[in-house]
Amino acid sequence: MPIATPDLAAAERLLLAAADLDRPRLDRVLASIHTHDVDFADLYFQHSRFESWSLEEGIVKSGSFSIDAGVGVRAVAGDRQAFAYSDDVSPRALDEAAVAVRAIGRQGHSAVAPLVRHGTPHALYALADPVASLPEADKVSLLHRVEDYARALDPRVVQVMATLAGEHETVLVARSDGLVAADVRPLVRVSVTVIAEEHGRREQGFAGGGGRFDYAYFDDALLRQYAKQAVDQALLNLGARPAPAGSMTVVLGPGWPGILLHEAIGHGLEGDFNRKGTSAFANRVGQRVAAPGVTVVDDGTLEHRRGSLNLDDEGNPTRRTVLIEDGILRGYMQDAMNAALMGVPMTGNGRRESFAHLPMPRMTNTVMLNGDRDPGEIIASVQDGLYAVNFGGGQVDITSGKFVFSAAEAWRIERGKLAYPVKGATLIGNGPDVLTRVSMIGNDLRLDTGIGTCGKDGQSVPVGVGQPTLRIDGLTVGGTGA
Repeated sequence: MPIATPDLAAAERLLLAAADLDRPRLDRVLASIHTHDVDFADLYFQHSRFESWSLEEGIVKSGSFSIDAGVGVRAVAGDRQAFAYSDDVSPRALDEAAVAVRAIGRQGHSAVAPLVRHGTPHALYALADPVASLPEADKVSLLHRVEDYARALDPRVVQVMATLAGEHETVLVARSDGLVAADVRPLVRVSVTVIAEEHGRREQGFAGGGGRFDYAYFDDALLRQYAKQAVDQALLNLGARPAPAGSMTVVLGPGWPGILLHEAIGHGLEGDFNRKGTSAFANRVGQRVAAPGVTVVDDGTLEHRRGSLNLDDEGNPTRRTVLIEDGILRGYMQDAMNAALMGVPMTGNGRRESFAHLPMPRMTNTVMLNGDRDPGEIIASVQDGLYAVNFGGGQVDITSGKFVFSAAEAWRIERGKLAYPVKGATLIGNGPDVLTRVSMIGNDLRLDTGIGTCGKDGQSVPVGVGQPTLRIDGLTVGGTGA
């Protein structure tokens, strides 16, 4: 798929010219904010078109379409931020928002490094408009095909729910240091949920994927794959036994199980939590925080990935940031304000849900890198344990690192072999502690299929995760079996 650098002029026509705004007007607004004692200011313009379709029992049960546009105005002084936003993009609204943030003033002196421009935007995805890439009838047909593929796989499939979502977002950032940058961001996702029934017992399976493409990404082969994964998971759980409970060796499968890494460890490596000292990883840069061989990166530069961005929501190019290297903590994910206050470089991790939200340090694609062990060797090394292939929901406490995650698909390991599937397993532990219990790392790194959404402080953003097969010793498993 061809990839093009975002067209700044096109973004200016859509976001500025249509509202009778231009760069000189933006410069004057930013200069007016700087008449007060602030470190920096920025303007964030956004225009997004979003749609979703949902099919159940062969009928389109819901469909939605929305267009959102607006501007957020921010001023930063030390560790304080003034913010105003408007969904009316006009000279008057922009001036009123600027007046609202001018009230911020420095109370005492803060040693803050200047906001500087660095790098150039990436070109990680095509400038496609998913919403316009397929006629409505073909979008509905796509969902019908997913349902047909799932039902054809097994007569025990009694219900299929499929959803399709697409978004086309254009953003423009203007900063008080003179930077003006834009990004055009496509995003698509298909998901399928299957319910299978046998002897009065019902179980569910789920699959899906997507990324920064248009709908052409979802060819029949991929739709068949999603359907099969969902059906296989539901049928597996039909025959599953109650999960064991207690402390045991747990093997995590590759790919989506990286969501445990994301939640239990990744959030604790975001700059704001560490600047405030509320993370279990605070003040530990340069120290061993994980077993040898554990290397974790956050990489916003992977082409077409759901968590990737050409530039973050502060106008900085995303990058590959090494967080943990061979078990040693190397640094945190940073936005502009936290990086300045901590006296470290920005990492291109300033993200926000929309123009109506402040940016903060957020993950993009958070991945544990490969080790050197064969996945089969890892499973064979476990005499009695659990193999967690897929995960459902979970909870984590950032301050303590404690987490609880439910396994959507898991197997009991006996004498080095997968003995039988189990259901109802929950993994309970502490993120920093779990890192030290990793004893074997596979060579089969896999990224998730493109389904992740991350929540923080009421904001949701698309993210990616990934990891190879991992062996973790002495992890607590909650279950209902012996």
